[in-house]
Amino acid sequence: MKLFTIDPRSLPLGEPLTFSLRSEDGVLLARQGHLFVDRSTLNSLAAHGKIYVAMQEAQAYFATVKRYQARQDANAKTAGVQNASAQSTAQKSGPSGGSPDAVVQPVDWLGLQSRANALLRNPQSPNFLQRITQLQQELSQLVRRSPDAALFALTHLAAQEDPLYSATHALFVCVICTLAAHEVLQWPLGLEPSMSLAALTMNISMTALQDQLAAQEAPLSEQQQFEIRTHAQRSAEILKILGVTDPVWLGAIASHHQASSGPLETRPPTDQVARLIHRADIFTARLSPRASRVPMTSLVAMKAAYFDEERKVDDAGASLIKVLGIHHPGALVKLASGEMAVVVRRGANRMHPLVAVLINRKGQSLAQPLMRDTEQPEYGIASTVDRSAIKFRTDLLRLFAVS
Repeated sequence: MKLFTIDPRSLPLGEPLTFSLRSEDGVLLARQGHLFVDRSTLNSLAAHGKIYVAMQEAQAYFATVKRYQARQDANAKTAGVQNASAQSTAQKSGPSGGSPDAVVQPVDWLGLQSRANALLRNPQSPNFLQRITQLQQELSQLVRRSPDAALFALTHLAAQEDPLYSATHALFVCVICTLAAHEVLQWPLGLEPSMSLAALTMNISMTALQDQLAAQEAPLSEQQQFEIRTHAQRSAEILKILGVTDPVWLGAIASHHQASSGPLETRPPTDQVARLIHRADIFTARLSPRASRVPMTSLVAMKAAYFDEERKVDDAGASLIKVLGIHHPGALVKLASGEMAVVVRRGANRMHPLVAVLINRKGQSLAQPLMRDTEQPEYGIASTVDRSAIKFRTDLLRLFAVS
């Protein structure tokens, strides 16, 4: 039986399940039709391990999540200031704090994007270090809670022709590096804040310039070329002035464009972090559109990160492939069935992710996406798809925000 993991916080209370809940080895935890009346029961199930749904019931699960989220959105609109205050209290208490029936709200990725932009464009703002550290901690929690949803959301944002290119790029690199360090490289947890903060602030000396260049069709001026060549060292210097003393944070930024290829495990932490950021930087940059070029497909972007300067397999780049898979959440693909879909979740086998069909084999757009398991031959991934072939829809982003 093929299974995929779910977040129990995405399940509604007080209505019968339209699918069954299972453990990692397929043992039945709750039958279809079971009704949960309080959050504590779900929490107690989750305390014994991850909760799964059978792949053939994926459609029912995602339909339930969509209905539940719609109700929560409607409640949020009518609850006013009192509800906003309650949400703030729940967020401060954390996922396991507050009321046992507290609802995990969808992630405001546009808000995170705006916050990152404001911080990176104005590092002289009050309490900058405290605020950038808080942003890094929030991202870390989001990645731990819903890694596929984070990848999906940031791939969506990176694909837009958005004036906040630099901030989105920083968030994307930070999330990918966090996943690779945790799931593949298994670096010490103590190294994560330094790495993530370096990823977020590596281009802090040229945030405005990066946004400008994303919309610029003309060749680079001499001044722009100079700023690009020197941005790594200048970014490190800005952070030193602001009070940063962490040698890994500063060193990784200063050398993230100079880090050489080769095995990672024999290098000091600063070099390891710098190289991982460098390869994630290459991958994410190629997914984003610019006025001077169209975005690459996910497969082409992966190849650019996977092979080093000598066309050999790069250790850091390989870790990205292992954690993301060839087709990561948010990537667009064409199936053997002739349908076009967006990757929703990485599969246990990274070659076979879970996808949502957007366009059927007749070329018709679907109002309700259909879930497909690409491990089944008839729904195998035949090729990647250029972004011009499918337009992302906001409802998809909301649908999987609680994945």
